[in-house]
Amino acid sequence: MNMFHSMNVTSSALTAQRLRMDVISSNMANVDTTRGEYKKDEVVNGKLVKAHWEPYRRKTVELAPKDASFNSLLNTAMGNGGTIGDGVKVSRIKEDTTTPFKKVYDPSNPDADKDGFVNMPNVDPLREMVDLISATRSYEANVTVFNSSKAMMMKSLEIGR
Repeated sequence: MNMFHSMNVTSSALTAQRLRMDVISSNMANVDTTRGEYKKDEVVNGKLVKAHWEPYRRKTVELAPKDASFNSLLNTAMGNGGTIGDGVKVSRIKEDTTTPFKKVYDPSNPDADKDGFVNMPNVDPLREMVDLISATRSYEANVTVFNSSKAMMMKSLEIGR
């Protein structure tokens, strides 16, 4: 383990939380976007579905340990070297397909169906704010860890004088 290991771990977390905040801000910006993705003609259950616009789908960030290979975990558990905690990485940005779109009655909207309902994005601003606060707190905690590591290194350098 080198001297800058804790700073590398912290910087990976800062990068991941910053991306998480970017995705949350994108979700908030598209809270009223009814034309998020254009779906082409396709056959579903033997029926032809015509091309149509789908509302914006909420996106989330999946985080994973940076080095989560079986060998590294086994070596760490066996005490044969390896380090615990090499940081975090963004494994993927996925769309939320489990939460259904909200239906709003607005017959004047050009995207309304024949009954006057419009599919709205599955973005809940309250949930996004909770996620944003969580990401912000995690970011602040990692900045504190980074500053503490830096202060320890500076004090270590003063010992050598």
